Amino acid sequence: MTNTEAQVGDIQEKIQAEVEQARAVCDISGGNSAECAAAWDAVEELQAAASHQRQVKPKNALEQYCDANPEADECRLYED
Repeated sequence: MTNTEAQVGDIQEKIQAEVEQARAVCDISGGNSAECAAAWDAVEELQAAASHQRQVKPKNALEQYCDANPEADECRLYED
């Protein structure tokens, strides 16, 4: 399992815990309460973070080469 897969798995567990907590909060304080809305906002933020982690694209061949050979001419960065 890669580090990214482990992070996504951890976030999924956190999301599940937050969903359970949000349901409990909404049962206690009511579905239209500020506490209920805040609990579901926390769930949405975690879901957005999980989505962002899944969208991280792998490095292309040039990026991998430059990681291994940062001094190479092909890897120079020029500032405007």
